[in-house]
Amino acid sequence: MPKTILPKGSKKLLNAWAFYDWANSVYNLVISSAIFPIFYGALTLVKDEDGKVLDDTVRFLGIDFNNDTLISYVTAAAFLMVSFLSPLLSGIADYVGNKKMFMKFFCYLGAFSSIGLYWFNMDHLWFGLLCYFMALIGFWSSLVFYNSYLPDIAFPEQQDAISAKGYSLGYIGSVLLLIICLAMILKFDTFGFEDESTPTRLSFVLTGLWWIGFSQYTYYHLPKGNKKENFTKDILFNGFKELKLIWSKIKANVPLKRYLGAFFVYSMAVQTIMLVATYFGIEELDWGKTDSTTGLIVSILLIQIVAVLGAYVTSQCSTRFGNINTLIVLNIIWIIICAFAYTITTPMEFYITASAVGLVMGGIQSLSRSTYSKLLPEDAVDTTSYFSFYDVSEKIGIVIGMLSYGYIAQLTGSIRYSIIFLGLFFLVGMILLTRVNKKAS
Repeated sequence: MPKTILPKGSKKLLNAWAFYDWANSVYNLVISSAIFPIFYGALTLVKDEDGKVLDDTVRFLGIDFNNDTLISYVTAAAFLMVSFLSPLLSGIADYVGNKKMFMKFFCYLGAFSSIGLYWFNMDHLWFGLLCYFMALIGFWSSLVFYNSYLPDIAFPEQQDAISAKGYSLGYIGSVLLLIICLAMILKFDTFGFEDESTPTRLSFVLTGLWWIGFSQYTYYHLPKGNKKENFTKDILFNGFKELKLIWSKIKANVPLKRYLGAFFVYSMAVQTIMLVATYFGIEELDWGKTDSTTGLIVSILLIQIVAVLGAYVTSQCSTRFGNINTLIVLNIIWIIICAFAYTITTPMEFYITASAVGLVMGGIQSLSRSTYSKLLPEDAVDTTSYFSFYDVSEKIGIVIGMLSYGYIAQLTGSIRYSIIFLGLFFLVGMILLTRVNKKAS
């Protein structure tokens, strides 16, 4: 029996699209934010009995790096690769109408690379960093195609709500897996493990399996794409031509161009803070007698839970006050958070900061995506190419943010100064948002 093609705006189609957030967000939480950063810190930091850091130097390729600097440079290199791949692949995908194939490829690349982190150790540091590198490329490249489906499957009046629902599902699903992983790690003896290392490594395997397994529901219902013609050797160059045409259209669309500029600036701060928050907690806080691993994972869970509320509240505020006005307020809140984060030293202050971050993190991500979608021309059919510019803006911003963070950490020996620097990006982003036509969104 042939599969039923669901019409645009169909509730089942919208839910199937949003469910990919449930599938892939476990990478963002377990690998990017929670367990892997703690695991990496345990491998690369030398501490005394009181937990004070004695040595944070890692030797890689014959060069001594600060451990934070090394992982930030690898992260920046991966995002730089994604920023080059996205325009190329999205142009091709739109031209031949098979964006789902590309989305699947990068999903599986990221998932299997996450599983490969099971074998991460200092004796084979290059292999672990390569898996980390490829997992990041897989996750973010798959999002290019996932995000581009939004205007294809939802009408403008549906996009804010379904975008927020996607992020909410992602937070809930990722928290569920994190709780399972946390139970294995903290109660390792109950599960028959000799120490925390094995269940920690198994968390990476579970992440990959979860990602692959739950994404199948999304793939089953999403359309293949709007096919234009069969793939030929000329398609590669036609992809670049289409991107050039899209860029010309973006430049002619003043609200869209101004919004992309603002998004580029504030997004680099949002994404960088999400990537470095756990490393900050590991090195800059005095945990005292509190187990830092438990404390850090609890704070990450807190962020995820509050983010569900944040995404919903932001969606409601955007309906009442407009997308741009809501984004301006969110940037102001981020500035306040950065200023407060510079001063914190205790776990309780970190939990307070984490709660505030969660409240605005989900909101600014979901609203940024749907605002861009609503600013696209109504007759746009090459939505993947349009979204490639959105994603490239985000990725190049992350490269700049991570390189800045790594350089300042290497130069000063403290992440605190990096947080203040990132706060300036929110200030500039807020100013740029005031130049966007509020009625356009």
